[in-house]
Amino acid sequence: MNKLVHFKEVMPLIQPNSMIAIGGMTLYRRPVTFVTQLIKHAFQTQLTYNLTLLSLTGGYEGDLLIGSGLVKTVRSCYFGLETFGFAPMFTYYGNRGELTILEETEASLAFGLRAQMAGIHFMPGRGWIGTDLPSLRPDVKTIVDPYSGELLMAFPALKPDIVIIHALLADPDGNAIIGKNKALDEELSITADLVVITAEEITPELDRADIVAPFVDFVIEAPYGAKPSSCHPRYGVDGKTLLEYTSSVNDPVSFNDYIQHLLGLTSNQD
Repeated sequence: MNKLVHFKEVMPLIQPNSMIAIGGMTLYRRPVTFVTQLIKHAFQTQLTYNLTLLSLTGGYEGDLLIGSGLVKTVRSCYFGLETFGFAPMFTYYGNRGELTILEETEASLAFGLRAQMAGIHFMPGRGWIGTDLPSLRPDVKTIVDPYSGELLMAFPALKPDIVIIHALLADPDGNAIIGKNKALDEELSITADLVVITAEEITPELDRADIVAPFVDFVIEAPYGAKPSSCHPRYGVDGKTLLEYTSSVNDPVSFNDYIQHLLGLTSNQD
């Protein structure tokens, strides 16, 4: 089944108050082109999205979503630009209490997705036991192991409404190769209601796949769709662009100038 579409065909499917999950990891294989197309669609339609952004690690693309006013809640165990500095809009709105941040760790995200994959409401684990994290997340409860009597954390199932994953290579049916650094992309593709693959290149057929067609709803061709994050081995991190972002953006006014120029809504002279 041919699942190739254009960005404009997917944008209306992203509904306000949805949980959107972003594949990749920090500055690697992030679906930046998809995010910029979504921001442009939001500006054109004037929709108020109030999205929940789910990401193992948040980076440049997530910061663009936050700065553009599309995100109300963040669920991630790290949000930043690694050696290039803080994510300025996440930092700005987070420090002012204008962004809801649900504390997550690798364990809570992994167990939550595994629970959803298993079709159950929670997954027990030892993570967080003996820490202050449960006081920050009263929705994460404890349970007593009926066999050993041990107290365990019961991490609630995580079910994204839509997941966007950038791939190195995909075929029209939806099979995709994402490389060796898979982050949580395979788990996200199984748990989400709607799975969109953007790919550097579309090939007629793949003889192997990291993400398989039955879990994928749409495929979009997006050459250099991860820049300025990397898409190894096709291209590396665009450090110059990231440094320009962190050096020029620090509040809503400077972000608005940046995003308007990025989307081609202003001239170089503006």
